[in-house]
Amino acid sequence: MDLNADLGEGFGRWTLTEDEALLTCVTSANVACGFHAGDASVMRRVCDTATERGVRIGAQVSYRDLAGFGRRAMDVPAAELTAEIAYQIGALRVFAEAAGSSVSYVKPHGALYNRVVRDDTQAAAVVAGVVLAGGSPAVLGLPGSRLLAHAGAAGLTPVPEAFADRAYTPQGTLVPRGEDGAVVHDADEVVRRSVRMAVERAVTGVDGSRIAVAARSLCVHGDTPGAAALARRVRAALEEAGVPVRAFA
Repeated sequence: MDLNADLGEGFGRWTLTEDEALLTCVTSANVACGFHAGDASVMRRVCDTATERGVRIGAQVSYRDLAGFGRRAMDVPAAELTAEIAYQIGALRVFAEAAGSSVSYVKPHGALYNRVVRDDTQAAAVVAGVVLAGGSPAVLGLPGSRLLAHAGAAGLTPVPEAFADRAYTPQGTLVPRGEDGAVVHDADEVVRRSVRMAVERAVTGVDGSRIAVAARSLCVHGDTPGAAALARRVRAALEEAGVPVRAFA
């Protein structure tokens, strides 16, 4: 099982994610590309450290929404979204390659991630942006999403992921962040859910139902308080359960 986290979510003098600490335990780094967080210096620093530690680099692309941290719903025309996705990947690729690595995959962030689960037009626009940027990186997304369907159709590698610290609806989608219980805060529960998703390929939904989860990657959000300590616990628990922890790309 791959273990990924959102990194580089700072801007100028403002810091949010525990980049240094998280890069000691994750296998893939979703690096903010400047649209919801991150800037040139932050991207360069994270790419340098990730490369030194053998962590795969992924472009975490977003709607252009610094003020809302990329979590506000936006209606962006398809052609414009395609260009902005390619722009973000290209920006990160400069720093990844300068560090001696590459952009191995692309993962949407926040509102865009949720939108492309069901929205064909937006999902196709994101994949078109990945293709436009070149390099054939993998595409990380929710199992059964339109994003992964379009990625596969475009000849890219679709990689389904699960979330250790997010609640699931009975339909297998994420509970919207604006609703109570959307984020799982109990560390012990996050660890238990992580092992179950990796071993049993299932998670319990908010209604108590069993949700099938066929994931190759597990996400621990980098902006969660104590994220690095939590990620270390999750990795240790997976390894103790006999689950090899390694990058998918």
